[in-house]
Amino acid sequence: MADGNLANLAQAREEAYATPLADLNPAQPALFQADAMWPIFDRLRAEDPIHYTREHEFGPYWSITKYNDIMAVDTNHQQFSSDFMKGGITIAGGQADMDPLPMFIAMDPPKHDVQRKTVSPAVSPMNLHTMEPLIRERAAAILDSLPIGEEFDWVDLVSKELTGMTLATLFDMPQEDRRQLVYWSDVVTAAPGQGLIDTIEQKMQIFVEYHAYFTKLWNERVNAPPQGDLISMLAHGEATRNMEPREFFGNIVLLTVGGNDTTRNTISGSILALNQNPDQYAKLRANPGLIPSMVSETIRWQTPLAHMRRTAVEDVEIGGKTIRAGEKVVMWYVSGNRDEEVIDNPNAYIIDRERPRTHISFGFGIHRCVGNRLAELQLKVIWEEILKRFPTIEVTGEPKRVYSTFVKGYERMNVVIPTRT
Repeated sequence: MADGNLANLAQAREEAYATPLADLNPAQPALFQADAMWPIFDRLRAEDPIHYTREHEFGPYWSITKYNDIMAVDTNHQQFSSDFMKGGITIAGGQADMDPLPMFIAMDPPKHDVQRKTVSPAVSPMNLHTMEPLIRERAAAILDSLPIGEEFDWVDLVSKELTGMTLATLFDMPQEDRRQLVYWSDVVTAAPGQGLIDTIEQKMQIFVEYHAYFTKLWNERVNAPPQGDLISMLAHGEATRNMEPREFFGNIVLLTVGGNDTTRNTISGSILALNQNPDQYAKLRANPGLIPSMVSETIRWQTPLAHMRRTAVEDVEIGGKTIRAGEKVVMWYVSGNRDEEVIDNPNAYIIDRERPRTHISFGFGIHRCVGNRLAELQLKVIWEEILKRFPTIEVTGEPKRVYSTFVKGYERMNVVIPTRT
Protein backbone atom coordinates (compact mmCIF):
# COMPACT_ATOMS: atom_id res chain seq x y z
CA MET A 1 0.00 0.00 0.00
CA ALA A 2 1.41 3.37 -0.98
CA ASP A 3 2.21 5.94 1.71
CA GLY A 4 -0.38 8.32 0.27
CA ASN A 5 -3.07 5.73 0.74
CA LEU A 6 -2.09 5.21 4.38
CA ALA A 7 -2.30 8.97 4.91
CA ASN A 8 -5.78 8.99 3.30
CA LEU A 9 -6.84 6.20 5.63
CA ALA A 10 -5.47 7.92 8.75
CA GLN A 11 -7.30 11.13 7.85
CA ALA A 12 -10.49 9.21 7.05
CA ARG A 13 -10.31 7.43 10.41
CA GLU A 14 -9.91 10.73 12.24
CA GLU A 15 -12.91 12.20 10.39
CA ALA A 16 -15.06 9.08 10.83
CA TYR A 17 -14.65 9.16 14.61
CA ALA A 18 -14.92 12.96 14.92
CA THR A 19 -18.25 13.05 13.05
CA PRO A 20 -21.40 12.69 15.20
CA LEU A 21 -22.72 9.15 14.76
CA ALA A 22 -26.06 10.36 13.39
CA ASP A 23 -24.26 12.24 10.59
CA LEU A 24 -22.17 9.34 9.28
CA ASN A 25 -22.73 8.75 5.56
CA PRO A 26 -20.82 5.80 4.07
CA ALA A 27 -22.27 6.29 0.55
CA GLN A 28 -19.56 8.68 -0.69
CA PRO A 29 -17.96 7.64 -4.00
CA ALA A 30 -14.90 9.82 -3.36
CA LEU A 31 -14.14 7.76 -0.23
CA PHE A 32 -14.40 4.53 -2.21
CA GLN A 33 -12.15 5.90 -4.93
CA ALA A 34 -9.55 6.75 -2.25
CA ASP A 35 -10.07 3.33 -0.57
CA ALA A 36 -10.79 5.33 2.60
CA MET A 37 -14.34 4.20 3.48
CA TRP A 38 -13.20 1.47 5.89
CA PRO A 39 -13.18 3.54 9.13
CA ILE A 40 -16.84 4.55 8.70
CA PHE A 41 -17.83 0.90 8.37
CA ASP A 42 -15.63 -0.09 11.33
CA ARG A 43 -17.42 2.46 13.48
CA LEU A 44 -20.91 1.59 12.24
CA ARG A 45 -20.44 -2.15 12.85
CA ALA A 46 -19.25 -1.41 16.38
CA GLU A 47 -21.65 1.38 17.38
CA ASP A 48 -24.67 1.47 15.05
CA PRO A 49 -24.93 -1.57 12.76
CA ILE A 50 -28.43 -0.59 11.55
CA HIS A 51 -27.76 3.06 10.76
CA TYR A 52 -30.01 5.76 9.33
CA THR A 53 -28.50 8.52 7.17
CA ARG A 54 -31.00 11.39 6.99
CA GLU A 55 -29.40 13.46 4.25
CA HIS A 56 -27.93 12.18 1.00
CA GLU A 57 -28.09 13.26 -2.64
CA PHE A 58 -30.27 10.21 -3.37
CA GLY A 59 -32.43 10.64 -0.26
CA PRO A 60 -32.31 9.11 3.23
CA TYR A 61 -31.32 5.46 3.59
CA TRP A 62 -30.57 2.73 6.10
CA SER A 63 -27.13 1.06 6.20
CA ILE A 64 -26.92 -2.61 7.16
CA THR A 65 -23.27 -3.26 7.96
CA LYS A 66 -22.95 -6.61 9.78
CA TYR A 67 -22.76 -9.98 8.05
CA ASN A 68 -25.70 -11.71 9.75
CA ASP A 69 -27.98 -8.67 9.46
CA ILE A 70 -27.16 -8.41 5.75
CA MET A 71 -27.97 -12.09 5.31
CA ALA A 72 -31.28 -11.60 7.15
CA VAL A 73 -32.30 -8.77 4.78
CA ASP A 74 -30.96 -10.48 1.65
CA THR A 75 -32.94 -13.67 2.30
CA ASN A 76 -36.17 -11.87 3.24
CA HIS A 77 -37.65 -10.86 -0.12
CA GLN A 78 -41.14 -10.84 1.41
CA GLN A 79 -40.40 -7.68 3.43
CA PHE A 80 -37.49 -6.22 1.46
CA SER A 81 -38.25 -5.71 -2.22
CA SER A 82 -35.84 -5.53 -5.18
CA ASP A 83 -38.56 -4.30 -7.55
CA PHE A 84 -37.26 -1.73 -10.06
CA MET A 85 -40.52 0.22 -9.69
CA LYS A 86 -39.77 0.68 -5.98
CA GLY A 87 -36.16 1.80 -6.60
CA GLY A 88 -34.41 -1.43 -7.54
CA ILE A 89 -31.04 -2.62 -6.31
CA THR A 90 -28.79 0.47 -6.08
CA ILE A 91 -28.79 3.42 -3.74
CA ALA A 92 -29.34 5.75 -6.72
CA GLY A 93 -32.42 3.89 -7.97
CA GLY A 94 -35.80 5.59 -7.92
CA GLN A 95 -34.69 9.13 -8.78
CA ALA A 96 -37.28 11.32 -10.48
CA ASP A 97 -35.02 11.97 -13.49
CA MET A 98 -34.27 8.29 -14.09
CA ASP A 99 -36.56 5.95 -15.98
CA PRO A 100 -36.25 2.58 -14.17
CA LEU A 101 -35.02 -0.30 -16.29
CA PRO A 102 -36.65 -3.69 -15.68
CA MET A 103 -34.25 -6.64 -15.16
CA PHE A 104 -34.69 -9.85 -13.24
CA ILE A 105 -32.30 -8.90 -10.41
CA ALA A 106 -34.61 -5.90 -9.82
CA MET A 107 -37.77 -8.02 -9.60
CA ASP A 108 -39.47 -10.03 -6.89
CA PRO A 109 -40.90 -13.54 -7.21
CA PRO A 110 -42.56 -15.05 -9.15
CA LYS A 111 -41.37 -13.05 -12.19
CA HIS A 112 -37.77 -12.95 -10.97
CA ASP A 113 -37.65 -16.72 -10.60
CA VAL A 114 -38.84 -17.65 -14.09
CA GLN A 115 -36.58 -15.12 -15.84
CA ARG A 116 -33.51 -16.18 -13.86
CA LYS A 117 -34.30 -19.83 -14.59
CA THR A 118 -34.35 -19.04 -18.33
CA VAL A 119 -30.70 -17.89 -18.46
CA SER A 120 -29.17 -20.04 -15.69
CA PRO A 121 -28.38 -23.03 -17.99
CA ALA A 122 -25.71 -20.84 -19.66
CA VAL A 123 -23.69 -21.03 -16.44
CA SER A 124 -24.59 -24.58 -15.40
CA PRO A 125 -21.77 -26.87 -14.19
CA MET A 126 -21.99 -28.84 -17.45
CA ASN A 127 -21.69 -25.70 -19.58
CA LEU A 128 -18.79 -24.40 -17.49
CA HIS A 129 -17.00 -27.73 -17.94
CA THR A 130 -17.40 -27.25 -21.71
CA MET A 131 -16.18 -23.63 -21.55
CA GLU A 132 -13.11 -24.23 -19.39
CA PRO A 133 -10.70 -25.28 -22.20
CA LEU A 134 -11.70 -22.19 -24.22
CA ILE A 135 -11.18 -19.88 -21.22
CA ARG A 136 -7.78 -21.52 -20.63
CA GLU A 137 -6.73 -21.14 -24.25
CA ARG A 138 -7.65 -17.45 -24.19
CA ALA A 139 -5.99 -16.83 -20.82
CA ALA A 140 -2.79 -18.42 -22.13
CA ALA A 141 -2.84 -16.31 -25.30
CA ILE A 142 -3.43 -13.09 -23.31
CA LEU A 143 -0.59 -13.85 -20.90
CA ASP A 144 1.81 -14.87 -23.67
CA SER A 145 1.24 -11.52 -25.40
CA LEU A 146 2.25 -9.42 -22.36
CA PRO A 147 5.48 -7.39 -22.43
CA ILE A 148 8.31 -8.50 -20.14
CA GLY A 149 10.24 -5.85 -18.22
CA GLU A 150 7.94 -3.01 -19.36
CA GLU A 151 5.22 -1.26 -17.41
CA PHE A 152 1.65 -1.83 -18.66
CA ASP A 153 -1.94 -1.55 -17.43
CA TRP A 154 -3.09 -4.95 -16.12
CA VAL A 155 -6.75 -3.88 -16.10
CA ASP A 156 -6.65 -3.09 -19.81
CA LEU A 157 -4.50 -5.90 -21.18
CA VAL A 158 -5.63 -8.77 -18.96
CA SER A 159 -8.73 -8.26 -16.81
CA LYS A 160 -10.87 -6.57 -19.47
CA GLU A 161 -9.64 -8.90 -22.19
CA LEU A 162 -10.46 -12.22 -20.50
CA THR A 163 -13.85 -11.16 -19.13
CA GLY A 164 -14.79 -9.44 -22.39
CA MET A 165 -13.97 -12.59 -24.38
CA THR A 166 -15.99 -14.81 -22.02
CA LEU A 167 -19.00 -12.51 -22.06
CA ALA A 168 -18.94 -12.22 -25.86
CA THR A 169 -18.99 -16.03 -25.98
CA LEU A 170 -21.99 -16.21 -23.63
CA PHE A 171 -23.86 -13.76 -25.90
CA ASP A 172 -22.48 -15.51 -29.02
CA MET A 173 -21.46 -12.16 -30.47
CA PRO A 174 -18.34 -11.46 -32.59
CA GLN A 175 -15.13 -11.40 -30.53
CA GLU A 176 -14.04 -8.22 -32.33
CA ASP A 177 -16.95 -6.45 -30.58
CA ARG A 178 -15.87 -7.48 -27.08
CA ARG A 179 -14.28 -4.12 -26.26
CA GLN A 180 -17.53 -2.40 -27.18
CA LEU A 181 -19.23 -4.67 -24.65
CA VAL A 182 -16.69 -3.74 -21.96
CA TYR A 183 -17.22 -0.04 -22.78
CA TRP A 184 -21.01 -0.34 -22.49
CA SER A 185 -20.63 -2.10 -19.17
CA ASP A 186 -18.49 0.79 -17.89
CA VAL A 187 -20.99 3.38 -19.15
CA VAL A 188 -23.86 1.67 -17.27
CA THR A 189 -22.23 2.30 -13.89
CA ALA A 190 -20.30 5.50 -14.72
CA ALA A 191 -21.07 8.77 -12.94
CA PRO A 192 -21.19 11.85 -15.21
CA GLY A 193 -18.12 14.07 -14.98
CA GLN A 194 -15.74 11.33 -13.83
CA GLY A 195 -13.94 10.78 -17.12
CA LEU A 196 -15.99 8.31 -19.15
CA ILE A 197 -19.14 10.37 -19.73
CA ASP A 198 -19.88 14.05 -19.17
CA THR A 199 -23.68 14.10 -18.88
CA ILE A 200 -26.72 11.88 -18.37
CA GLU A 201 -27.80 12.84 -21.90
CA GLN A 202 -24.56 11.44 -23.31
CA LYS A 203 -25.12 8.25 -21.32
CA MET A 204 -28.64 7.90 -22.75
CA GLN A 205 -27.31 8.37 -26.31
CA ILE A 206 -24.77 5.56 -25.77
CA PHE A 207 -27.61 3.41 -24.42
CA VAL A 208 -29.47 3.91 -27.72
CA GLU A 209 -26.52 2.34 -29.61
CA TYR A 210 -26.16 -0.42 -26.99
CA HIS A 211 -29.89 -1.19 -27.22
CA ALA A 212 -29.85 -1.23 -31.04
CA TYR A 213 -26.93 -3.68 -31.14
CA PHE A 214 -28.68 -6.22 -28.93
CA THR A 215 -32.07 -5.71 -30.58
CA LYS A 216 -30.41 -6.79 -33.84
CA LEU A 217 -29.05 -9.92 -32.11
CA TRP A 218 -32.50 -10.67 -30.64
CA ASN A 219 -34.12 -10.39 -34.07
CA GLU A 220 -31.54 -12.76 -35.55
CA ARG A 221 -31.91 -15.35 -32.76
CA VAL A 222 -35.70 -15.25 -32.47
CA ASN A 223 -35.92 -16.24 -36.16
CA ALA A 224 -33.36 -19.03 -35.84
CA PRO A 225 -33.52 -22.39 -34.02
CA PRO A 226 -32.87 -22.19 -30.23
CA GLN A 227 -29.17 -22.23 -29.26
CA GLY A 228 -27.24 -22.23 -25.98
CA ASP A 229 -26.31 -18.54 -25.85
CA LEU A 230 -27.96 -16.01 -23.53
CA ILE A 231 -29.74 -14.05 -26.30
CA SER A 232 -31.25 -17.20 -27.83
CA MET A 233 -32.33 -18.40 -24.37
CA LEU A 234 -34.16 -15.12 -23.76
CA ALA A 235 -35.63 -15.03 -27.28
CA HIS A 236 -37.01 -18.59 -27.05
CA GLY A 237 -37.66 -18.95 -23.31
CA GLU A 238 -41.31 -19.45 -22.43
CA ALA A 239 -41.18 -16.78 -19.72
CA THR A 240 -39.10 -14.28 -21.71
CA ARG A 241 -39.87 -14.55 -25.44
CA ASN A 242 -42.78 -12.08 -25.19
CA MET A 243 -41.02 -9.57 -22.93
CA GLU A 244 -41.10 -5.90 -23.82
CA PRO A 245 -37.97 -4.60 -25.66
CA ARG A 246 -37.17 -2.46 -22.62
CA GLU A 247 -37.24 -5.50 -20.34
CA PHE A 248 -34.99 -7.45 -22.73
CA PHE A 249 -32.53 -4.54 -22.69
CA GLY A 250 -32.67 -4.36 -18.89
CA ASN A 251 -31.69 -8.01 -18.69
CA ILE A 252 -28.86 -7.46 -21.19
CA VAL A 253 -27.56 -4.61 -19.00
CA LEU A 254 -27.71 -6.89 -15.96
CA LEU A 255 -25.90 -9.75 -17.69
CA THR A 256 -23.27 -7.38 -19.15
CA VAL A 257 -22.40 -5.70 -15.84
CA GLY A 258 -22.77 -8.90 -13.82
CA GLY A 259 -20.62 -10.87 -16.24
CA ASN A 260 -17.96 -8.24 -16.71
CA ASP A 261 -17.37 -5.80 -13.85
CA THR A 262 -17.27 -8.25 -10.98
CA THR A 263 -14.87 -10.83 -12.43
CA ARG A 264 -12.68 -8.17 -14.04
CA ASN A 265 -12.23 -6.30 -10.77
CA THR A 266 -11.49 -9.45 -8.81
CA ILE A 267 -8.81 -10.49 -11.32
CA SER A 268 -7.19 -7.06 -10.83
CA GLY A 269 -7.79 -7.25 -7.08
CA SER A 270 -5.93 -10.56 -6.84
CA ILE A 271 -2.78 -8.97 -8.27
CA LEU A 272 -3.03 -6.06 -5.82
CA ALA A 273 -3.79 -8.25 -2.79
CA LEU A 274 -0.85 -10.56 -3.45
CA ASN A 275 1.47 -7.56 -3.93
CA GLN A 276 0.31 -6.02 -0.68
CA ASN A 277 0.80 -9.38 1.06
CA PRO A 278 4.08 -10.81 -0.29
CA ASP A 279 4.04 -13.64 2.28
CA GLN A 280 0.76 -14.86 0.74
CA TYR A 281 2.19 -14.53 -2.78
CA ALA A 282 5.16 -16.68 -1.73
CA LYS A 283 2.76 -19.22 -0.20
CA LEU A 284 0.80 -19.39 -3.48
CA ARG A 285 3.92 -19.85 -5.61
CA ALA A 286 5.10 -22.62 -3.30
CA ASN A 287 1.71 -24.36 -3.45
CA PRO A 288 -0.45 -23.71 -6.54
CA GLY A 289 -2.99 -26.08 -5.00
CA LEU A 290 -4.08 -23.05 -2.93
CA ILE A 291 -5.51 -21.30 -6.01
CA PRO A 292 -9.21 -22.18 -5.34
CA SER A 293 -8.89 -21.00 -1.74
CA MET A 294 -7.02 -17.84 -2.86
CA VAL A 295 -9.82 -17.13 -5.37
CA SER A 296 -12.49 -17.24 -2.65
CA GLU A 297 -10.39 -15.11 -0.30
CA THR A 298 -9.86 -12.54 -3.07
CA ILE A 299 -13.59 -12.38 -3.83
CA ARG A 300 -14.18 -11.63 -0.12
CA TRP A 301 -11.27 -9.19 0.18
CA GLN A 302 -12.16 -7.34 -3.02
CA THR A 303 -15.99 -7.43 -2.71
CA PRO A 304 -16.48 -6.32 -6.34
CA LEU A 305 -19.99 -4.97 -5.72
CA ALA A 306 -19.91 -2.84 -2.57
CA HIS A 307 -23.66 -2.79 -1.94
CA MET A 308 -27.10 -3.97 -2.93
CA ARG A 309 -30.23 -2.04 -2.08
CA ARG A 310 -33.74 -3.11 -1.09
CA THR A 311 -36.94 -1.19 -0.26
CA ALA A 312 -39.00 -2.13 2.79
CA VAL A 313 -42.56 -3.08 1.77
CA GLU A 314 -43.85 -2.95 5.37
CA ASP A 315 -42.59 -1.81 8.76
CA VAL A 316 -39.81 -4.18 9.87
CA GLU A 317 -37.84 -4.31 13.11
CA ILE A 318 -34.20 -5.32 12.81
CA GLY A 319 -31.48 -4.89 15.42
CA GLY A 320 -33.82 -2.90 17.66
CA LYS A 321 -34.57 -0.33 14.90
CA THR A 322 -37.84 0.05 13.02
CA ILE A 323 -37.48 0.42 9.28
CA ARG A 324 -40.66 1.93 7.84
CA ALA A 325 -42.48 0.81 4.71
CA GLY A 326 -41.04 2.56 1.66
CA GLU A 327 -37.64 3.28 3.20
CA LYS A 328 -34.41 2.51 1.36
CA VAL A 329 -32.20 -0.21 2.84
CA VAL A 330 -28.57 -0.59 1.72
CA MET A 331 -26.78 -3.86 2.45
CA TRP A 332 -23.08 -3.04 2.55
CA TYR A 333 -21.44 -6.28 1.41
CA VAL A 334 -18.08 -4.52 1.63
CA SER A 335 -18.64 -4.09 5.38
CA GLY A 336 -20.18 -7.52 6.00
CA ASN A 337 -17.04 -9.10 4.55
CA ARG A 338 -14.98 -7.36 7.26
CA ASP A 339 -17.25 -8.35 10.17
CA GLU A 340 -15.02 -9.51 13.03
CA GLU A 341 -17.85 -11.52 14.62
CA VAL A 342 -18.15 -13.85 11.61
CA ILE A 343 -14.75 -13.75 9.88
CA ASP A 344 -11.58 -14.21 11.89
CA ASN A 345 -9.03 -11.42 11.37
CA PRO A 346 -11.16 -10.02 8.51
CA ASN A 347 -8.86 -7.19 7.41
CA ALA A 348 -6.05 -9.65 6.71
CA TYR A 349 -5.68 -11.34 3.33
CA ILE A 350 -5.08 -15.03 4.09
CA ILE A 351 -5.20 -17.37 1.09
CA ASP A 352 -5.40 -20.59 3.14
CA ARG A 353 -8.21 -19.58 5.47
CA GLU A 354 -10.09 -22.41 7.13
CA ARG A 355 -13.43 -21.38 5.52
CA PRO A 356 -12.56 -19.11 2.59
CA ARG A 357 -16.05 -19.34 1.09
CA THR A 358 -17.53 -17.59 4.12
CA HIS A 359 -18.15 -14.29 2.41
CA ILE A 360 -21.09 -12.24 1.23
CA SER A 361 -19.78 -10.99 -2.13
CA PHE A 362 -22.27 -13.01 -4.19
CA GLY A 363 -25.25 -12.15 -1.98
CA PHE A 364 -27.66 -14.65 -0.41
CA GLY A 365 -31.11 -15.98 -1.12
CA ILE A 366 -32.97 -15.80 -4.42
CA HIS A 367 -30.73 -13.05 -5.83
CA ARG A 368 -27.44 -14.84 -5.17
CA CYS A 369 -25.17 -14.17 -8.16
CA VAL A 370 -26.22 -16.51 -10.98
CA GLY A 371 -22.72 -16.51 -12.51
CA ASN A 372 -20.71 -17.02 -9.34
CA ARG A 373 -19.17 -20.32 -10.49
CA LEU A 374 -18.15 -18.78 -13.82
CA ALA A 375 -16.42 -15.94 -11.97
CA GLU A 376 -14.52 -18.45 -9.82
CA LEU A 377 -13.61 -20.52 -12.87
CA GLN A 378 -12.10 -17.57 -14.76
CA LEU A 379 -10.06 -16.57 -11.70
CA LYS A 380 -8.87 -20.13 -11.13
CA VAL A 381 -7.81 -20.60 -14.76
CA ILE A 382 -6.01 -17.26 -15.12
CA TRP A 383 -3.98 -17.94 -11.96
CA GLU A 384 -3.09 -21.49 -13.00
CA GLU A 385 -1.74 -20.01 -16.23
CA ILE A 386 0.01 -17.08 -14.49
CA LEU A 387 1.92 -19.39 -12.13
CA LYS A 388 3.15 -21.50 -15.08
CA ARG A 389 4.69 -18.41 -16.70
CA PHE A 390 5.68 -15.65 -14.32
CA PRO A 391 7.63 -15.90 -11.03
CA THR A 392 6.10 -12.56 -10.01
CA ILE A 393 3.94 -9.69 -11.22
CA GLU A 394 4.76 -6.39 -9.52
CA VAL A 395 2.29 -3.53 -9.05
CA THR A 396 4.25 -0.31 -9.70
CA GLY A 397 2.06 2.28 -7.97
CA GLU A 398 -1.28 2.97 -6.36
CA PRO A 399 -4.05 1.83 -8.75
CA LYS A 400 -6.74 4.21 -9.95
CA ARG A 401 -10.00 3.06 -8.41
CA VAL A 402 -13.54 3.50 -9.72
CA TYR A 403 -15.55 6.52 -8.52
CA SER A 404 -18.58 4.56 -7.29
CA THR A 405 -20.27 3.20 -4.18
CA PHE A 406 -21.64 0.30 -6.21
CA VAL A 407 -18.84 -1.13 -8.39
CA LYS A 408 -15.74 -1.54 -6.23
CA GLY A 409 -13.04 -1.82 -8.81
CA TYR A 410 -10.10 -0.44 -10.74
CA GLU A 411 -9.82 1.80 -13.77
CA ARG A 412 -6.09 1.28 -14.08
CA MET A 413 -3.38 -0.77 -12.38
CA ASN A 414 0.17 -0.49 -13.70
CA VAL A 415 2.39 -3.54 -13.31
CA VAL A 416 5.72 -4.91 -14.48
CA ILE A 417 6.49 -8.57 -15.12
CA PRO A 418 10.27 -8.76 -14.56
CA THR A 419 10.83 -12.15 -16.18
CA ARG A 420 9.22 -15.31 -17.55
CA THR A 421 9.68 -18.72 -15.97
